[in-house]
Amino acid sequence: MSTSIKWGLIGCGDISRKRVAPALRDLPHCELVAVSRANFEQAEVFAKEFGARKWCRTWQQLTADQEIEAVYVATPVHLHCDQTIAAAEAGKHVLCEKPMALNTSECDRMIAACRASKVKLGIAYYRHFYPVVNRIREIVSSGQIGKPVLAQINSFEWFNPEPSNPRHWLIKKGQSGGGPMFDFGCHRIEVLLNIFGPISHTVGLLNTVAFEREVEDTGVALFQFASGTCGTLSVTHAARESQDTLDIFGTQGSIHVPSLNEGKLKTLKSTGEHLESLPPAANFHQPLINDFTQAIIENREPQVAGELGREVARVEAAIYWK
Repeated sequence: MSTSIKWGLIGCGDISRKRVAPALRDLPHCELVAVSRANFEQAEVFAKEFGARKWCRTWQQLTADQEIEAVYVATPVHLHCDQTIAAAEAGKHVLCEKPMALNTSECDRMIAACRASKVKLGIAYYRHFYPVVNRIREIVSSGQIGKPVLAQINSFEWFNPEPSNPRHWLIKKGQSGGGPMFDFGCHRIEVLLNIFGPISHTVGLLNTVAFEREVEDTGVALFQFASGTCGTLSVTHAARESQDTLDIFGTQGSIHVPSLNEGKLKTLKSTGEHLESLPPAANFHQPLINDFTQAIIENREPQVAGELGREVARVEAAIYWK
């Protein structure tokens, strides 16, 4: 295998255009070779825009291409399992968008297929690489705020798409798996797992408060971590005020992040207030894709592997269980 990994991209939607394709084009050890999307004519336009040499009529054609070494799956959630398994069976490493799959059974099948074919499997929880999240983990683990007793995350964005909106699938249960708790709540669950470790108990409250749709527009999850720390995650598609906050309260201090995507961090202790600015990469996906590519080259596990995606799915299942 060369030290420049040849990539295929399945799905050319909003995230692919803004982040995934630019990263695959710009990273030094990546080469974007081929793309596929449902609309073949649009696939050609996308391929030429980002320098891919091939555009495929079907994703099956892309996974069968022997030149491709790794595949990025950026399609609606209900397609992740079949596409990942097909790519793995064709000998491709797979980096799959989040959430990993519709349920833990699909996650298990994806992991098993990649293990059987001896290929890498990664899940696109790019916040794992945020400097501010890593700094928070350091502060918590060092005991600077004492024992953490409560963590609170709010994630709010207004989202009420018309049927003609390309992202309308996100409110179709069979395609998305759930509403905001599934779509972007999963990102926050990964952040909490990264900082505090395993979640031992979960309770979920989900409702359609403002909109008539197949999935919740608002939800709250309560967590008990194995360490004893308690946590809450609140998400909604129905609040006009956007929020992306993280607050952690400990026996000797607290941590406050008004916007995780900006990376500003305030630590409060009896000795005073400390401010830090730890912004993420300009392209949020680039560190994730770089790590996965290096994992292939170095023959190691990616930092965000399939097992972590499966653990997030397990927690999600407990939230949605009734």
